[in-house]
Amino acid sequence: MEPARALSIRDINRLIKMKLEGDAGLQNIWLRGEISNFTFHSSGHMYFTLKDEGARLKCIMFASYNQRLPFAPKDGMKVLARGGISVYERDGQYQFYATAMQPDGIGSLYLAFEQLKRKLEGEGLFRAELKRQIPLYPRTVGVITSPTGAAVRDILITLERRNPGVHVLLYPVSVQGTGAAPSIVKAIQAMNALGEADVLIVGRGGGSLEELWAFNEEAVARAIRASVIPVISAVGHETDFTIADFAADLRAPTPTAAAELAVRHIGELKQELAYLERKMAHSLHALLAKAKERWQHAARSSYFTQPRRSLLAQAERLDRLRETLQYQMKGEQAKAQERFSRLSGRLQAVNPKQQTVYARKRMETAARGLELAMNGILRDSQSRFSSLVRHLDALSPLKVMGRGYSLAYDENEKKLIRSIKEVQPGDLIHIRLSDGKLDCQIWGIQEEERTNG
Repeated sequence: MEPARALSIRDINRLIKMKLEGDAGLQNIWLRGEISNFTFHSSGHMYFTLKDEGARLKCIMFASYNQRLPFAPKDGMKVLARGGISVYERDGQYQFYATAMQPDGIGSLYLAFEQLKRKLEGEGLFRAELKRQIPLYPRTVGVITSPTGAAVRDILITLERRNPGVHVLLYPVSVQGTGAAPSIVKAIQAMNALGEADVLIVGRGGGSLEELWAFNEEAVARAIRASVIPVISAVGHETDFTIADFAADLRAPTPTAAAELAVRHIGELKQELAYLERKMAHSLHALLAKAKERWQHAARSSYFTQPRRSLLAQAERLDRLRETLQYQMKGEQAKAQERFSRLSGRLQAVNPKQQTVYARKRMETAARGLELAMNGILRDSQSRFSSLVRHLDALSPLKVMGRGYSLAYDENEKKLIRSIKEVQPGDLIHIRLSDGKLDCQIWGIQEEERTNG
């Protein structure tokens, strides 16, 4: 029998997904396990498996959640993960969808601390040149800490003891738990927006690593570094170090020490003011004594005792300076006249009109010299040409044939016949004479016997 309604695979996977997501016992739960098969996809999502001694569970953590992690997950790391169970409909596979994760155990917290420290240090967040100078004489100190802990009491008592005139702005925050880091960040930003504090003390009393963890959050470190107001960190005891300590402009080993670093003791200020007052009085007395000495010296000067004599001396000096000036002016005038005459003579020597006449004479002389040289060259060339023509005429074959000699060529008139061995009876030959040529045919060949002399 055919069923009335058959579900598709997609429908059944969707129903299972709705069942799992609707079960409150399977949502917003914490799982403890060891990471394996970890993959950080290019999309930003994390895919991994959580396992323990008896089972495995596939997990995924989307980029919108994992970008807030204070550490970098990797294979073999033990973690606590929060999230819920659901089904991936396409494959019909249930898996754990993580929304938060933290290292499991104190060793993992130290690992997270070191990872974040290396990351921020690599970004240059802890560079010494970024540190702001703590003001020497702050009028208002901002304190960001828990309003109920021992730290705030120590800070306020120390500030009051060292300088009662300093104003204190207390911004109460949570320093422990999940909401502590956002509370501290908000307080730092609010203090900067208010703009009344000259320096900020951010911290809390001592505690375990877990209790101090809010000051190891990346958001707190970045807020401290972004603060315009200088920040003194005061977290825990002297042996406690947090990320906030590295990001702050100055680290104090304890909250009490932070108050001492923020405000100078009023007794020290009074002593310094008294010293400066004595120094100023001594300097003033020295200046007055020096001014009195100068006045007495000036009063004894002849300028005051015999002013007419001083004026006459200055008048005589003025006359001498006037005479010296007139003498120097005459000398300078004579030098200028002499220089003018010398330049006029040089200018006359380079007058363009005279230069033109001189150039024309040089050109005419050069033209005559050139003409004579050309005629000489032409005569020499004609003489050499006549000599060469005579020599060439003496060597001409026609000249030789004029004396009764002739030249014999083969039938094509291309090859000169020099021996009887080059022809045979019946061959046609051409005989060239001085006044023409003869076309001949060989009827016989007779070789001439040569005797060795």
